[in-house]
Amino acid sequence: MTDQLFGSNLVAAVTPMTPDGALSEPGLDSLVDHLLATGCDGVVVNGTTGEAPTLTDAEAARIVRAVADRTAGRARVVAGVGTYDTAVSIERARAAEAAGADALLLVCPYYSRPTQAGVVAHCTAVADATDLPVMLYDVPARVGVAMAESTLVALADHPRIRAVKDAKGDLFEAMSVMARTSLAYYCGIDELNLAYLACGATGVVSVVGNVAADRNAELIRTVRDGDLDAARAVQRSLLPLVDAVMRTSQGAIMAKAALAELGVIPHASVRLPLLESPPPHLARLADALATAAAPA
Repeated sequence: MTDQLFGSNLVAAVTPMTPDGALSEPGLDSLVDHLLATGCDGVVVNGTTGEAPTLTDAEAARIVRAVADRTAGRARVVAGVGTYDTAVSIERARAAEAAGADALLLVCPYYSRPTQAGVVAHCTAVADATDLPVMLYDVPARVGVAMAESTLVALADHPRIRAVKDAKGDLFEAMSVMARTSLAYYCGIDELNLAYLACGATGVVSVVGNVAADRNAELIRTVRDGDLDAARAVQRSLLPLVDAVMRTSQGAIMAKAALAELGVIPHASVRLPLLESPPPHLARLADALATAAAPA
């Protein structure tokens, strides 16, 4: 059932832009076509990889509408709506629902560092605002506060809070929450996709999936089939690409560079404070793309 709500092979999609920083809807259409062709069944828009902090409310809604129109039901559209302001997050959630999103991705409020009771109140208020299922996004390295295990368990009682994108990396806590609740877990750390899947995660929300959704689909399939030797082989084939995209500079920057290198989007443009990849990073990325293209 959770696969039907969110998908299993989700991609944290970039937001294609022109060199002057405007949204590129042709680039977005090309990206969506590429993701669908490579096995993605859930497109996450307006998230960290989509440079959400630099998007206006109007742009965020426009992206949801464009992706929903392009996917035409062939993949779930999950819209990031979290901000540090609960009222604004509610407005973005309602706008995403109106624009055709299938589900919401809700990050813990950043910068303000609320208490755990504040996190529960924030997430509950946003989940109450629409009829869409909600995936919580636990990423303490970016927001400054983690969702405690007790917080996740409490939020699991909400009928529309159905999943967690875990970018915390605490596998024991993830297994504990899965054992105590019906929340579906999605790995939000490409370096740990295999580990999370082996521990019972439903799927992945992958930055590297922008250019390797087919490999992620194979990884999910082999784990579900119980063929861990094959799963390890897939993961090994992805290691250079994961390293180049996730550990060179920043995921959004490198994912755009990879998509431009493959000709999926015309430009690797990002908005400040992000900067495009320098030549040494691009050379490393090109090598990784060539390695990943080889059979597993």
